[in-house]
Amino acid sequence: MTTQQTAVRPGATLPGGRRPARPGRRRYDREQMLTAAVFLAPALIVLGVFVFYPILSAGQISLTSWNGFDPTKPFVGFDNYVRLTQDPEFWNSLLVTVLYAAGVCVLSVVSGLCVALLLDAPIRGLGIYRGIYFLPVVTSSVAAAIVWRYLLDPSGLVNGVLALFGVQGPDWLQDRWLALGALTLLTVWKNIGFNAVLYLTALQALPHSIYEAASLDGASGAQQLRHLTVPLLSPMTFFVVVQALITSFQAFDLVYVFTEGGPRGGTEVLGMFMYRTAFRLGEFGYGTAIAFVTLFLVLGVTLVQWRISGAEGNDR
Repeated sequence: MTTQQTAVRPGATLPGGRRPARPGRRRYDREQMLTAAVFLAPALIVLGVFVFYPILSAGQISLTSWNGFDPTKPFVGFDNYVRLTQDPEFWNSLLVTVLYAAGVCVLSVVSGLCVALLLDAPIRGLGIYRGIYFLPVVTSSVAAAIVWRYLLDPSGLVNGVLALFGVQGPDWLQDRWLALGALTLLTVWKNIGFNAVLYLTALQALPHSIYEAASLDGASGAQQLRHLTVPLLSPMTFFVVVQALITSFQAFDLVYVFTEGGPRGGTEVLGMFMYRTAFRLGEFGYGTAIAFVTLFLVLGVTLVQWRISGAEGNDR
């Protein structure tokens, strides 16, 4: 019994709607995969050595009661994470971090957009103004925190200006809520130039034809800002919020120099709590567990924001 082979014309389909495999297609795919692997290998090696391996190693340490010096690391399982749920200092740090992150996110969006709108206007000396607004970004965090600490000292410049108007200035850094508010403003001021540049780049990429059509329809500047600019900038707003959120949850240097977590834990964010636990109290296992919880919180909130942003984009 013989089998008759039928030649398949190019572009023809086999029974069932299947297309015949192109000669050399599998070889072409292999070449693409090999090329991609060669180009990705250096980056993957660097990420593996400096990112993935430290994360896995830290995850292992978080399951121990290691003090950072002993060669042995007693395994305790998830006891450190259970301890976190019963630690009032952790809940205080989490509350402070959430309030701090919320303030930084809102003010970063508002201030960055406002400054970007001002810098997008046709005014003289625009380059000088852009440079001035970007100066805090390139300023050392330690230097900025020290200057702000002197400004808010009871005998500092801020209280001196208030005294000119007959107002008795408070001790800003010794009040729990005033210190947290000052830390929030310091963080927003430090990053206002970066956020403004992001919004300015997005503003200059918007199509002018939409604004011309809106002007012909009689839309005012405020209406164009509300119904055109703000919705069109929503992807950049999402990015700014995520950046501000990550900055807030990773905050340490500004807090350490500005308030050292005080007064009475009023500005002790999770990064400061983790540092105090690991490096001052010598509980590296417990401190690493705090770091992992912070990582999961940032990832969770970012995924929720990404989902919400994606859903709003699909609705539009």
